Amino acid sequence: MDVWVNSSFCMSSIAVFLLLLVVSDYQAVVLLNGERIGEPSSSSSLSCDFFKGRWILDQSYPLYNPSSCPFIEHEFTCQKNGRPDQIYTKYRWQPNDCDLARFNGLDFFKRFRGKSIMFVGDSLSRNQWQSLTCMLHSAVPTAKYNVTRVDDVSIFEFTDYEVRVMLDRNVYLVDTVKEKIGRVLKLDSIMGGKLWKDIDMLIFNTWHWWNRRGPTQPWDYVEVGGQISKDIDRMFAFEKALITWAGWVDSNIDPAKSRVFFQGISPSHYNGSEWQEPRARSCVGQKEPLLGSTYPGGLPPALSVLKNVLSTIKKPVTLLDITNLSLLRKDGHPSIYGLGGRTGMDCSHWCLCGVPDTWNEILYNFII
Repeated sequence: MDVWVNSSFCMSSIAVFLLLLVVSDYQAVVLLNGERIGEPSSSSSLSCDFFKGRWILDQSYPLYNPSSCPFIEHEFTCQKNGRPDQIYTKYRWQPNDCDLARFNGLDFFKRFRGKSIMFVGDSLSRNQWQSLTCMLHSAVPTAKYNVTRVDDVSIFEFTDYEVRVMLDRNVYLVDTVKEKIGRVLKLDSIMGGKLWKDIDMLIFNTWHWWNRRGPTQPWDYVEVGGQISKDIDRMFAFEKALITWAGWVDSNIDPAKSRVFFQGISPSHYNGSEWQEPRARSCVGQKEPLLGSTYPGGLPPALSVLKNVLSTIKKPVTLLDITNLSLLRKDGHPSIYGLGGRTGMDCSHWCLCGVPDTWNEILYNFII
Protein backbone atom coordinates (compact mmCIF):
# COMPACT_ATOMS: atom_id res chain seq x y z
CA MET A 1 0.00 0.00 0.00
CA ASP A 2 1.35 3.42 -0.95
CA VAL A 3 1.84 5.86 1.93
CA TRP A 4 1.51 9.59 1.25
CA VAL A 5 2.95 11.94 3.88
CA ASN A 6 1.97 15.61 3.90
CA SER A 7 5.02 17.77 4.70
CA SER A 8 2.97 20.32 6.62
CA PHE A 9 1.64 17.52 8.81
CA CYS A 10 5.21 16.42 9.55
CA MET A 11 6.16 19.95 10.57
CA SER A 12 3.11 20.11 12.82
CA SER A 13 4.07 16.81 14.41
CA ILE A 14 7.59 18.07 15.09
CA ALA A 15 6.17 21.21 16.68
CA VAL A 16 3.95 19.12 18.96
CA PHE A 17 6.92 16.94 19.89
CA LEU A 18 8.99 19.98 20.87
CA LEU A 19 6.06 21.29 22.90
CA LEU A 20 5.90 18.04 24.83
CA LEU A 21 9.59 18.35 25.67
CA VAL A 22 8.97 21.80 27.10
CA VAL A 23 6.22 20.54 29.38
CA SER A 24 8.16 17.45 30.47
CA ASP A 25 6.92 17.83 34.07
CA TYR A 26 3.43 17.01 32.88
CA GLN A 27 1.66 14.20 31.20
CA ALA A 28 0.78 15.23 27.66
CA VAL A 29 -1.43 18.30 27.97
CA VAL A 30 -2.16 19.28 24.41
CA LEU A 31 -5.20 20.94 22.93
CA LEU A 32 -5.97 19.18 19.68
CA ASN A 33 -8.87 20.71 17.80
CA GLY A 34 -9.97 22.23 21.09
CA GLU A 35 -10.02 18.93 22.98
CA ARG A 36 -7.85 18.15 26.01
CA ILE A 37 -6.05 14.86 25.52
CA GLY A 38 -4.07 14.75 28.76
CA GLU A 39 -4.05 15.98 32.33
CA PRO A 40 -1.18 17.40 34.37
CA SER A 41 0.45 15.06 36.83
CA SER A 42 1.67 16.86 39.95
CA SER A 43 1.92 13.91 42.37
CA SER A 44 2.18 10.15 42.37
CA SER A 45 -1.31 9.94 43.91
CA LEU A 46 -2.77 10.79 40.49
CA SER A 47 -1.58 7.43 39.16
CA CYS A 48 -4.03 5.52 41.35
CA ASP A 49 -7.67 5.95 42.26
CA PHE A 50 -7.58 5.50 46.03
CA PHE A 51 -11.37 5.33 46.21
CA LYS A 52 -12.07 2.31 43.98
CA GLY A 53 -11.42 -0.93 45.77
CA ARG A 54 -12.70 -3.26 48.47
CA TRP A 55 -12.42 -3.99 52.19
CA ILE A 56 -10.18 -6.89 53.21
CA LEU A 57 -9.38 -8.46 56.57
CA ASP A 58 -5.97 -7.47 57.90
CA GLN A 59 -4.95 -8.69 61.35
CA SER A 60 -2.36 -5.91 61.65
CA TYR A 61 -5.24 -3.44 62.00
CA PRO A 62 -6.53 -1.33 63.72
CA LEU A 63 -3.93 1.44 63.60
CA TYR A 64 -4.32 2.09 67.35
CA ASN A 65 -5.98 0.72 70.44
CA PRO A 66 -8.95 2.95 71.31
CA SER A 67 -8.46 2.28 75.02
CA SER A 68 -5.04 3.95 74.78
CA CYS A 69 -6.52 7.09 73.22
CA PRO A 70 -7.88 8.91 76.29
CA PHE A 71 -9.60 11.79 74.51
CA ILE A 72 -12.09 9.98 72.24
CA GLU A 73 -15.53 11.42 72.89
CA HIS A 74 -18.17 9.16 74.41
CA GLU A 75 -20.28 8.97 71.25
CA PHE A 76 -17.42 7.32 69.29
CA THR A 77 -16.02 4.93 71.94
CA CYS A 78 -18.04 1.90 70.87
CA GLN A 79 -15.92 -0.71 72.65
CA LYS A 80 -15.89 1.26 75.90
CA ASN A 81 -19.67 1.61 75.53
CA GLY A 82 -20.06 -2.16 75.43
CA ARG A 83 -19.84 -3.21 71.77
CA PRO A 84 -18.79 -6.89 72.05
CA ASP A 85 -17.58 -7.62 68.51
CA GLN A 86 -14.26 -6.28 67.22
CA ILE A 87 -13.95 -7.75 63.73
CA TYR A 88 -15.06 -4.40 62.30
CA THR A 89 -11.74 -2.92 63.47
CA LYS A 90 -9.74 -5.42 61.40
CA TYR A 91 -10.70 -4.30 57.92
CA ARG A 92 -8.32 -2.43 55.63
CA TRP A 93 -9.27 -0.54 52.46
CA GLN A 94 -7.53 -2.02 49.41
CA PRO A 95 -7.61 0.09 46.20
CA ASN A 96 -7.83 -1.88 42.97
CA ASP A 97 -4.71 -0.49 41.31
CA CYS A 98 -2.26 0.18 44.14
CA ASP A 99 -1.52 -0.26 47.83
CA LEU A 100 -2.07 2.53 50.31
CA ALA A 101 0.99 3.48 52.31
CA ARG A 102 0.34 2.66 55.94
CA PHE A 103 -0.13 5.75 58.08
CA ASN A 104 3.17 6.84 59.64
CA GLY A 105 2.64 9.23 62.52
CA LEU A 106 6.30 10.21 62.88
CA ASP A 107 6.53 11.04 59.20
CA PHE A 108 3.33 13.05 59.48
CA PHE A 109 4.80 15.06 62.36
CA LYS A 110 7.97 15.76 60.38
CA ARG A 111 5.99 17.01 57.39
CA PHE A 112 3.78 19.28 59.51
CA ARG A 113 6.24 20.52 62.12
CA GLY A 114 5.34 24.11 62.91
CA LYS A 115 2.17 23.88 60.80
CA SER A 116 -1.57 23.85 61.35
CA ILE A 117 -4.37 21.56 60.20
CA MET A 118 -8.04 22.41 60.51
CA PHE A 119 -11.18 20.35 59.99
CA VAL A 120 -14.20 22.54 59.26
CA GLY A 121 -17.72 21.13 59.41
CA ASP A 122 -20.16 19.15 61.50
CA SER A 123 -19.85 16.12 63.79
CA LEU A 124 -18.51 14.01 60.91
CA SER A 125 -15.58 16.41 60.80
CA ARG A 126 -15.24 15.88 64.56
CA ASN A 127 -15.24 12.13 63.90
CA GLN A 128 -12.34 12.49 61.46
CA TRP A 129 -10.53 15.04 63.67
CA GLN A 130 -10.61 12.71 66.66
CA SER A 131 -9.45 9.83 64.49
CA LEU A 132 -6.39 11.77 63.31
CA THR A 133 -5.45 12.90 66.81
CA CYS A 134 -5.63 9.28 68.01
CA MET A 135 -3.52 8.09 65.09
CA LEU A 136 -0.88 10.70 65.88
CA HIS A 137 -1.02 10.14 69.63
CA SER A 138 -0.54 6.39 69.20
CA ALA A 139 2.56 6.98 67.05
CA VAL A 140 4.25 8.94 69.88
CA PRO A 141 2.25 8.18 73.04
CA THR A 142 4.72 10.06 75.26
CA ALA A 143 4.50 13.27 73.22
CA LYS A 144 3.10 16.22 75.14
CA TYR A 145 -0.18 17.72 73.99
CA ASN A 146 -2.68 20.39 74.95
CA VAL A 147 -6.39 20.50 74.19
CA THR A 148 -8.07 23.91 74.31
CA ARG A 149 -11.24 25.46 72.95
CA VAL A 150 -11.90 28.99 71.79
CA ASP A 151 -15.58 29.57 70.91
CA ASP A 152 -16.39 26.91 68.27
CA VAL A 153 -12.75 26.01 67.56
CA SER A 154 -11.16 23.05 69.35
CA ILE A 155 -7.36 23.03 69.24
CA PHE A 156 -5.31 19.89 69.74
CA GLU A 157 -1.63 20.85 69.85
CA PHE A 158 1.26 18.40 69.93
CA THR A 159 3.70 20.76 71.62
CA ASP A 160 6.82 18.63 71.04
CA TYR A 161 6.29 18.93 67.27
CA GLU A 162 4.53 22.31 67.16
CA VAL A 163 1.70 20.70 65.19
CA ARG A 164 -1.85 21.97 65.70
CA VAL A 165 -4.83 19.83 64.64
CA MET A 166 -7.98 21.92 64.97
CA LEU A 167 -11.73 21.58 64.52
CA ASP A 168 -14.00 24.48 63.60
CA ARG A 169 -17.59 23.43 64.20
CA ASN A 170 -19.43 25.04 61.31
CA VAL A 171 -22.22 22.77 60.11
CA TYR A 172 -23.26 24.77 57.02
CA LEU A 173 -19.94 26.50 56.18
CA VAL A 174 -22.01 29.63 55.44
CA ASP A 175 -23.24 31.95 58.22
CA THR A 176 -26.16 31.72 60.60
CA VAL A 177 -26.83 35.18 62.07
CA LYS A 178 -29.15 36.25 64.90
CA GLU A 179 -31.36 39.12 63.69
CA LYS A 180 -34.58 40.74 64.94
CA ILE A 181 -36.72 38.25 63.03
CA GLY A 182 -34.76 35.31 64.42
CA ARG A 183 -31.86 33.13 63.30
CA VAL A 184 -31.15 33.60 59.60
CA LEU A 185 -29.18 31.11 57.50
CA LYS A 186 -27.38 33.29 54.94
CA LEU A 187 -26.47 31.21 51.91
CA ASP A 188 -24.47 34.06 50.33
CA SER A 189 -22.42 34.98 53.41
CA ILE A 190 -19.30 33.25 54.72
CA MET A 191 -17.80 35.58 57.32
CA GLY A 192 -16.72 32.52 59.30
CA GLY A 193 -14.01 32.05 56.68
CA LYS A 194 -11.78 34.50 58.52
CA LEU A 195 -10.81 31.61 60.81
CA TRP A 196 -9.56 29.52 57.90
CA LYS A 197 -7.03 31.92 56.41
CA ASP A 198 -3.36 30.94 56.54
CA ILE A 199 -4.08 27.39 57.76
CA ASP A 200 -1.64 24.97 56.14
CA MET A 201 -4.15 22.19 55.48
CA LEU A 202 -7.94 22.55 55.49
CA ILE A 203 -10.45 19.67 55.34
CA PHE A 204 -14.03 20.86 54.82
CA ASN A 205 -17.33 19.04 55.21
CA THR A 206 -21.05 19.82 55.17
CA TRP A 207 -24.18 17.84 54.43
CA HIS A 208 -25.84 16.13 57.40
CA TRP A 209 -27.55 19.24 58.76
CA TRP A 210 -29.17 20.37 55.53
CA ASN A 211 -32.30 18.26 56.01
CA ARG A 212 -32.80 19.08 59.70
CA ARG A 213 -36.32 20.24 60.52
CA GLY A 214 -38.25 20.95 63.67
CA PRO A 215 -36.59 21.58 67.05
CA THR A 216 -33.12 20.52 65.84
CA GLN A 217 -33.10 22.96 62.91
CA PRO A 218 -30.74 25.77 64.03
CA TRP A 219 -32.28 28.53 61.89
CA ASP A 220 -35.67 30.21 61.54
CA TYR A 221 -35.30 31.86 58.13
CA VAL A 222 -33.08 31.42 55.11
CA GLU A 223 -31.71 34.22 52.95
CA VAL A 224 -30.33 33.97 49.42
CA GLY A 225 -30.00 36.64 46.75
CA GLY A 226 -31.45 39.24 49.12
CA GLN A 227 -34.68 37.24 49.54
CA ILE A 228 -35.74 35.92 52.96
CA SER A 229 -38.11 32.95 53.30
CA LYS A 230 -39.25 30.49 55.96
CA ASP A 231 -37.92 27.54 54.03
CA ILE A 232 -36.27 26.50 50.77
CA ASP A 233 -35.53 23.39 48.76
CA ARG A 234 -32.77 21.85 50.84
CA MET A 235 -30.67 20.46 47.97
CA PHE A 236 -30.80 23.88 46.29
CA ALA A 237 -29.71 25.48 49.58
CA PHE A 238 -26.85 22.98 49.90
CA GLU A 239 -25.68 23.84 46.38
CA LYS A 240 -25.89 27.60 46.96
CA ALA A 241 -23.84 27.29 50.15
CA LEU A 242 -21.21 25.23 48.35
CA ILE A 243 -21.03 27.84 45.59
CA THR A 244 -20.46 30.54 48.23
CA TRP A 245 -17.75 28.39 49.84
CA ALA A 246 -16.15 27.76 46.43
CA GLY A 247 -15.99 31.52 45.89
CA TRP A 248 -14.26 31.90 49.24
CA VAL A 249 -11.65 29.31 48.25
CA ASP A 250 -10.91 31.04 44.94
CA SER A 251 -10.65 34.44 46.61
CA ASN A 252 -8.66 33.50 49.71
CA ILE A 253 -6.55 30.38 49.22
CA ASP A 254 -2.90 30.66 48.25
CA PRO A 255 -1.96 27.19 46.94
CA ALA A 256 1.68 27.88 47.83
CA LYS A 257 0.65 28.20 51.47
CA SER A 258 -2.47 26.09 51.98
CA ARG A 259 -3.76 22.75 50.76
CA VAL A 260 -7.52 22.25 50.61
CA PHE A 261 -9.51 19.01 50.86
CA PHE A 262 -13.24 18.31 50.99
CA GLN A 263 -14.26 15.34 53.13
CA GLY A 264 -17.01 14.21 50.80
CA ILE A 265 -20.44 12.88 51.79
CA SER A 266 -20.33 10.50 54.75
CA PRO A 267 -23.30 8.09 54.45
CA SER A 268 -25.77 6.71 56.97
CA HIS A 269 -27.24 3.20 57.20
CA TYR A 270 -30.85 3.20 58.42
CA ASN A 271 -32.48 1.21 55.62
CA GLY A 272 -31.37 -2.37 55.06
CA SER A 273 -33.10 -2.51 51.67
CA GLU A 274 -30.27 -0.34 50.36
CA TRP A 275 -27.77 -3.14 51.06
CA GLN A 276 -30.20 -5.95 50.09
CA GLU A 277 -31.17 -6.81 53.66
CA PRO A 278 -34.77 -5.53 53.79
CA ARG A 279 -35.46 -6.84 57.30
CA ALA A 280 -32.76 -4.56 58.74
CA ARG A 281 -34.27 -1.30 59.96
CA SER A 282 -30.94 0.10 61.07
CA CYS A 283 -27.24 -0.74 61.34
CA VAL A 284 -27.60 -2.50 64.72
CA GLY A 285 -26.06 -5.97 64.73
CA GLN A 286 -24.09 -5.42 61.53
CA LYS A 287 -20.66 -7.00 61.99
CA GLU A 288 -19.12 -7.13 58.52
CA PRO A 289 -18.83 -4.81 55.52
CA LEU A 290 -20.36 -5.50 52.15
CA LEU A 291 -18.18 -7.54 49.82
CA GLY A 292 -17.20 -6.12 46.46
CA SER A 293 -16.79 -2.55 45.32
CA THR A 294 -20.30 -1.27 44.66
CA TYR A 295 -23.09 -0.32 47.06
CA PRO A 296 -26.43 -1.77 45.88
CA GLY A 297 -28.38 1.32 46.95
CA GLY A 298 -26.32 3.66 44.81
CA LEU A 299 -24.72 6.98 45.69
CA PRO A 300 -26.55 9.86 47.40
CA PRO A 301 -27.62 12.76 45.11
CA ALA A 302 -25.72 15.22 47.31
CA LEU A 303 -22.45 13.76 46.02
CA SER A 304 -23.25 14.80 42.44
CA VAL A 305 -24.08 18.32 43.61
CA LEU A 306 -20.79 18.49 45.49
CA LYS A 307 -18.74 17.23 42.54
CA ASN A 308 -20.41 19.69 40.17
CA VAL A 309 -19.51 22.64 42.41
CA LEU A 310 -15.96 21.40 42.97
CA SER A 311 -15.46 21.25 39.20
CA THR A 312 -16.00 25.02 39.00
CA ILE A 313 -13.28 25.99 41.51
CA LYS A 314 -10.14 27.50 39.97
CA LYS A 315 -7.89 26.85 42.96
CA PRO A 316 -6.80 23.24 43.62
CA VAL A 317 -9.16 21.32 45.91
CA THR A 318 -8.87 17.58 46.50
CA LEU A 319 -12.04 15.58 47.09
CA LEU A 320 -11.70 12.83 49.66
CA ASP A 321 -14.29 10.78 47.84
CA ILE A 322 -15.07 8.55 50.79
CA THR A 323 -18.77 8.02 50.05
CA ASN A 324 -18.71 4.65 48.30
CA LEU A 325 -16.07 3.02 50.50
CA SER A 326 -18.00 4.19 53.58
CA LEU A 327 -21.33 2.98 52.18
CA LEU A 328 -19.85 -0.51 52.17
CA ARG A 329 -19.22 -0.24 55.93
CA LYS A 330 -22.71 -0.79 57.33
CA ASP A 331 -20.91 -2.41 60.27
CA GLY A 332 -18.88 0.63 61.27
CA HIS A 333 -21.46 2.75 63.12
CA PRO A 334 -22.00 3.01 66.89
CA SER A 335 -25.67 1.92 66.62
CA ILE A 336 -26.68 1.32 70.29
CA TYR A 337 -23.09 1.78 71.48
CA GLY A 338 -23.01 5.52 70.92
CA LEU A 339 -24.12 8.67 72.68
CA GLY A 340 -27.73 7.60 73.17
CA GLY A 341 -26.90 4.10 74.34
CA ARG A 342 -29.58 1.46 73.98
CA THR A 343 -32.28 4.12 73.83
CA GLY A 344 -30.66 5.67 70.75
CA MET A 345 -29.62 4.48 67.33
CA ASP A 346 -26.61 6.10 65.68
CA CYS A 347 -26.08 4.87 62.15
CA SER A 348 -24.55 8.16 60.99
CA HIS A 349 -21.34 8.55 62.98
CA TRP A 350 -18.52 6.02 63.11
CA CYS A 351 -16.84 4.02 65.84
CA LEU A 352 -13.25 4.84 66.72
CA CYS A 353 -11.13 3.06 65.90
CA GLY A 354 -12.84 2.54 62.58
CA VAL A 355 -13.78 3.93 59.18
CA PRO A 356 -12.52 7.54 59.70
CA ASP A 357 -9.03 6.11 60.22
CA THR A 358 -9.16 5.01 56.59
CA TRP A 359 -10.23 8.52 55.55
CA ASN A 360 -7.13 9.83 57.29
CA GLU A 361 -4.91 7.12 55.85
CA ILE A 362 -6.02 8.18 52.37
CA LEU A 363 -5.46 11.83 53.34
CA TYR A 364 -1.92 10.87 54.36
CA ASN A 365 -1.34 9.17 50.99
CA PHE A 366 -2.24 12.41 49.21
CA ILE A 367 0.41 14.39 51.08
CA ILE A 368 3.37 12.00 50.97
